[in-house]
Parts: sequence; structure tokens; C-alpha cells
Amino acid sequence: MRVRWQPKTLIFAFSGLWLFLSGATSLWGATASILRLNENQILYLFSTSAQVLAGVYGLTLTGFVFFRNELSREEFEDETLADAVESLKRRYFTMLVFITVFVLLTFALSNLAMAKESGGHSLITTLLINSGQSAFGTSLLAISYFIFDVISPKRIELASRALQEKVDPTHGAPTKGNLEDFLRNYNQIEMLLSEYGSSSSITSSLYSSRPVRRTSNVRLAEILMRNERISQLLFSKLRDLITLRNSIIHGADPVVSSEIVAASQQVLSELGVALRVEP
Repeated sequence: MRVRWQPKTLIFAFSGLWLFLSGATSLWGATASILRLNENQILYLFSTSAQVLAGVYGLTLTGFVFFRNELSREEFEDETLADAVESLKRRYFTMLVFITVFVLLTFALSNLAMAKESGGHSLITTLLINSGQSAFGTSLLAISYFIFDVISPKRIELASRALQEKVDPTHGAPTKGNLEDFLRNYNQIEMLLSEYGSSSSITSSLYSSRPVRRTSNVRLAEILMRNERISQLLFSKLRDLITLRNSIIHGADPVVSSEIVAASQQVLSELGVALRVEP
């Protein structure tokens, strides 16, 4: 199974790579330099690097805007994709913020290197040149990783598995729960939520000016909580069960822990009591 690094891990990895490259190349340049660039060469090198990086970053940002709209469309058409799509949006946003900061850092180092070169070659100039070019290379690597991560054909499946690990971290334990019992409990929970939505005319009131679209289970549970029909704790449990079930149907392992099965039975009972319905 493909390893999917978390954004924090990627940030530390790319930052560490830049620091390593900057330190190694600066030390090499200060002690045993292979190339010595004059002022015109340095100006040309950094101005060209900045233009290339700006173009690549701009195209990446533009393409991502269209891709994000496509994700939103998929989420609108299939409510069970909501959790996976939202997790992908958070992931991509975090990575894009990091790339933006790193690109700006590269531009700053490029300007400093060109400005410092006019004052003559020194150790600081060597450090700026090597750090700037290391930042340029690291930025391109980060952008490349981001692009391939965004266009991955298994992005929904990988996001679903990550959500499953978060909601049910013990699903891989030797003692597993019965998936049929979990799905049976969930279907009854969904039926209770649906009946509440129908009896309360929530769907028709929310979508009176356009074609009727079923209110999502998460939204119905949130309405129950805000109307104090269920507690915040029960809402959180409902949210986790909905997330897990949606993750399973979109590529997560079709395995649940015994704790989740017991939790689904408990949630079903508590929801039935809250809505005054015998489960």
C-alpha cells in the first residue's frame, strides 16, 4: 500500500532537505569551490530561476483552483464523499501554504544574493547563492510532489483509509468486530435520522426554491444537536460512525473493531431514546 505522508511530515522533510542542501553546498563552496561565478552570471542565474519558479507556481495555483472546484462538485453530487473531500481540501491547502512560503523565501534569497554580489564576493555571498539555489530546487521538488499528490487516481481511497485510521485505529487488531452488525446498526441509525428529517419537514423547508435533495446524515445530526435533542457527545459519536461508514464504501478496509460495533449499538440505543423510538 502506498505510503501517504501527512502535511506536517512533508513540511519537515522538505525543510530538512533544504537545510541539508544549503549547508552541504555552502560548506563545499567555501572550502573547495568548483565553479566561480562573476556578477553577470549570478544575476542571470537568479533572475532566470525566479522567473521559472514564478511561472511554475502560477500555473500550479491556477490548475489547483479548477481542480478544487471539481472536488466540490463531486462532494455536492455524492454526500458520502464529504469527509474524504474535506480532508483532501485541508491537506492541499496546508501544502499550498507551505509551498507559497517556500517560494517567497526563494525569491527573497535570490534578491539578497543579487544585491550582495554587487558588494564583492564573500562568505555571506557564497551562503546566499547556495541557499538560494537549494531553495529553488527544493521548491520545484515540493511543487512536483504536490501536483502528483493532487492528480493521484487513488486520492479518495487514500483519504478514506486515513479517516478510518483516525476514527477506528484498532480495526487491524486480531480481534475484529462483525461488519454486518455494524452496517445493520448504521442502517437503523440512518433510518431514524431520515424519519426525523421527513417528520420535521426539514428537507422541504431547506430546499423549497429548488429541486428537493435529501439532507445529509451529518446535517440532520447537527440539527438534532442544535435543537438540543441530542448531546454534543452523542453528535460526535454519530459523526464518527458516519465518517467510518462513508470511508468503508469509498475504499477503506472493510473491517471494523469490536469497539466500533459496540459503539454503534450504543449510539443506536441513545438516538432511539432521544427521538423516543425503540431501536
